[in-house]
Order: sequence, then structure tokens, then C-alpha cells
Amino acid sequence: MRVAVVGGGIAGLTCAYDLQEAGADVVVFEGADRVGGKLLVGEVGGITVDLGAESMLARRPEALDLVAELDLGDRLVHPEPSPATLWTRGALRPMPPTVMGVPADLEALTASGVLSAPVDPRSVPVPEEDVSVGAFVAERVGRDVVDRLVEPLLGGVYAGHADRLSLRAAAPMIAALGPDPVAAAVQRRASGRALPGPLLAGLSGGVGTLPLALAERLEVRLNSTVRAMSRDGGGWTLVVGPTTQARRERFDAVVLAVPAPAASRLLAETAPRAAFTLAGIDYASMALVTFVLEGADLPSGSGFLVPPIDVAAIKAATFATNKWAWLAESAGDAAVVRTSLGRAGDTTALQRPDDELVATALADLRRAVEPVGEVGQVVARRVQRWGGGLPQYDVGHLDAVDAIEADVDPISGLALCGAAYHGVGIPAVIATAHAAAERILGQETMES
Repeated sequence: MRVAVVGGGIAGLTCAYDLQEAGADVVVFEGADRVGGKLLVGEVGGITVDLGAESMLARRPEALDLVAELDLGDRLVHPEPSPATLWTRGALRPMPPTVMGVPADLEALTASGVLSAPVDPRSVPVPEEDVSVGAFVAERVGRDVVDRLVEPLLGGVYAGHADRLSLRAAAPMIAALGPDPVAAAVQRRASGRALPGPLLAGLSGGVGTLPLALAERLEVRLNSTVRAMSRDGGGWTLVVGPTTQARRERFDAVVLAVPAPAASRLLAETAPRAAFTLAGIDYASMALVTFVLEGADLPSGSGFLVPPIDVAAIKAATFATNKWAWLAESAGDAAVVRTSLGRAGDTTALQRPDDELVATALADLRRAVEPVGEVGQVVARRVQRWGGGLPQYDVGHLDAVDAIEADVDPISGLALCGAAYHGVGIPAVIATAHAAAERILGQETMES
């Protein structure tokens, strides 16, 4: 069986690897000049760092299992233990224990100074229909909790807004707390039901090396944009390459591991209902400004999140050399700090030149750090832009995904995977890749 996998991000590469291990002849088509999608390593001031996602959720098995499968287990690392911090109400403040922003310790919440007044939790029945995370939490805990606790956490994952993001798709852990989320969160913490082991994991040398390890084992064609696809008897014909030199290739099956807009374009004729729904999935753009600093005296901890209500340009800063021991060793006496800018709808702000983004990010970093520490001198910096980087799981997202999958399901030899469907984290994306490979292989078994 000959399979085309369209898209060379972690989803496409994982799916291709699964298919190849099962005996399929697989070709990965990637329109860019590199693999990895939103996973990327690069150099800043001679130091190799992640310029995209830097960590993986360690409490789901998919990413760690893939690391082991690729014999990278000796490079698996975990962040240095440190408390979370918020830059809010004019100061760096400790993040109190929460369940995705829902307070789990009211005394710690008061002591943190994050909120201007005590919360007044209420019990309100959980609606049957999907609602926004912001609406659900505000009705039960108050708007201040949404603005200063929930928003920065959601912003770190989705670069989105609590009043748009789906409770059931983007924050199922909050929905699971039930009608009185604060009481449930407090009880959960008091019962000691915290999950064992570290929350996050990384790779020495950068998480961006994971797709590179996969690509080494596969046939990957870079700078190969798939412009169209159509049914061809029992298989598929793909039109690949620049419009002036496009070529046609035939495959028995196709996996689309591309963002929703590209998938929509390719499915317009074959699965028009899925294409229409995919076209409605919005994406947030963001930029990452990485600094190498000399003479820095950073606060302890791995960095801080910024609630949007505090009107800063940056939405987070990661003290990467505090967070990762491997990076601290590589950087020597220097400090590496990553700042991120941009949320859904902020595309205009991100269209500024690199120098302006650097100056803005550095000014915010100094405002946050220098009352208690020292940023030092910038000796190197790099701007990495992620246009349309993160899909937005707006209210009704799960219904949209059901509609997409219902339209694609009857079509033999076609599967979808990636961040647009069942989670944006690396393990969740890998899970969709495994499912796509299983679908293709299962259909092949039934037809043979």
C-alpha cells in the first residue's frame, strides 16, 4: 500500500512512522523547507534553544512512548521544580493552587494578592449545551477569577480568550468539577488526589529535535506543496509542486496532517461538508522573542504568566535557563528568557517589525523583573513568528469535529490528524496521528 501523508509536522511524521512500521510505502509531502511544524530548534547567540513548543505533557503517554520508541529516552528531562508566578496588579505574585485557574486553596488565593477581593463561589447546574470557559467560571466563581487566573492559563495553551473558548473542548477538567467548581477543586486538593510524577517533560537539546528524529527514518519531500487531490478509482491522485511545474502522483491512501485551512482547501471536492466546517476553525498568531542575557539576576522560578487585563504586550515569559538544567549548562553564565506575544485577534500588533517587537518585549520584561531582580544586558535575541499557529477551540468545537469526521468517515483511504481536532498539546496531536494510521491500516485490512 502506497500512502501520501500531507504535512511534515509532528502529526504527519508520527502517522507516517506508524504506517511505515506496519509495512506501508509512505511519502511525506511538506510545503516548507523544513519538517517539524510548530516544533523547531535554532540558535540564539550560539546557544541551541527551542523556538516553538518547549515541553510535552508528561501525564499522557503518547509523547513519552514515542520518545522511547525512537530510542531517545536517555535525553528525556523534566523541568526544575519551581512555583508558578503571575505578573498582575503591578507585581510578580505566586500562582495559588488551581484546577486550570479554578481556585483549589482559598487561603493561598487570598495570601497571593492576585485578586482584589475574596471570591464568592456559587453552585449553578452545569448546562447541557456547550458554553465558553469564561461564562461558566464567571457565573460560579466571579469575573475576577476568569480575568486573572483562567485567562493567563488558557492563553498559555491556546493563545485564545476565555469568553470564546469551549468549556468541553478546551477545558474539560473545569467542566468535570461540576456545578460548584471551587468546592470540587478544594476537595480534590485536600484529598491528595494529585497525579504522581512531573507534569511536563522535555528533551535535552530541545523538543524540536523530536520531529527531526522521526524524519530521519522516513521519505520526506520538502518544498512540496500538495495543491489538489482527487479520487482515482480505488485510490487518489495528488497534484504536487509549484503551479508551473506541478506533477501528478497516485497513492492508495492519503492522510491530511495540515492545519484546518489547508485541509479545507484539499477536501473541497471530496468532502465538501468537512471542508466548510474546517474553514470555520479560527487560528491565533503569536510571536516568540528569545533573549540571551548577561549579568541577569532573575527571580527564582521558571517565569510568569500575564493576565490580559493587566494590559502588557507579553502574555508570558519563561526563564528557560532556570527551567531546564540542560539549557543552563549549555548557556554557561548567560541566561535565556523566552517572551511570547499575541493572542487570537492580535494579528495587527504582530505585524510590527522585529526590532519593535524586541523593544516592546524587553520593556515589559524589565517592568516585571526589575523591582525584584535584574534583566541585565541583551547580548543576542531572536524573533520567531508563528502566523496562524494555534487553532481556536471555540464554543461548539466538539460538534464541529463530529461533523468533519462524519463527512470523512465513509471515504475510503482518507484520514485526518493534527492539532485542529482533539487537543493542541504534543501528546494529543500524536494520539490523532496514531488514530489516523490505524484507520488507514484497518481499511486496508478489510479490503484485502
